[in-house]
Amino acid sequence: MSQQSPAEPSMTDPLQVQQYLLDHPDFFNQFPHTLTALRLPHNERGAVSLVERQQQLLRQRVGELEEEITALLSMARRNEEIHRFFSDLLFELLAIDNMEQMITTLAAKLKQQFRFASVQLFQRQAEAQFTPSSIDTILKQRLDSRGYYLGRLPAQEASILVGIETGSVALIGLGDPKQWHGVLAIASQDPSHFSPEMGTMLIDNLQQLLRHRLQHG
Repeated sequence: MSQQSPAEPSMTDPLQVQQYLLDHPDFFNQFPHTLTALRLPHNERGAVSLVERQQQLLRQRVGELEEEITALLSMARRNEEIHRFFSDLLFELLAIDNMEQMITTLAAKLKQQFRFASVQLFQRQAEAQFTPSSIDTILKQRLDSRGYYLGRLPAQEASILVGIETGSVALIGLGDPKQWHGVLAIASQDPSHFSPEMGTMLIDNLQQLLRHRLQHG
């Protein structure tokens, strides 16, 4: 009578093991010796216990959270600086009566604070058109209902409005959406500086101020 060979041990699906442990969080309370007996591979120390590995992961997560908090605090300070800059700038612009001088001051301040490559104001001329006339077509295609375009432009359009063919731009329409009286064009060499997702709270006030000056002199 021949003897039967022992059955091969069945391979348990790792996902089933994972799900079982998740469904039974008290497993290691019932079998505490299993917790200390488990050994996990470690790149530097060869093998460590499950508890040691868990402590390592917790320390790593704490470090990541500390970095995230530091980044958030840095961003908050930067946002506060930008808000203060725009508040001071608007008050300074309000004190300037001459439109040309106001734009010169605006351009200089923005370039100094943000290292923008170009800040230009285009106004509709007496013959009711921009110079160059192609600006009208660009504004009709690009500006949204609020009078903004934030992002990258084709090289030809960017060259007309800001004098550079790369980077990102902010176009701020001034006046009547049916026929814009002017547009402030700001260019950054950074392709990601201006994007459609960014908030417009700070430039809203700038738009209102310049629009009022264009309409009332």
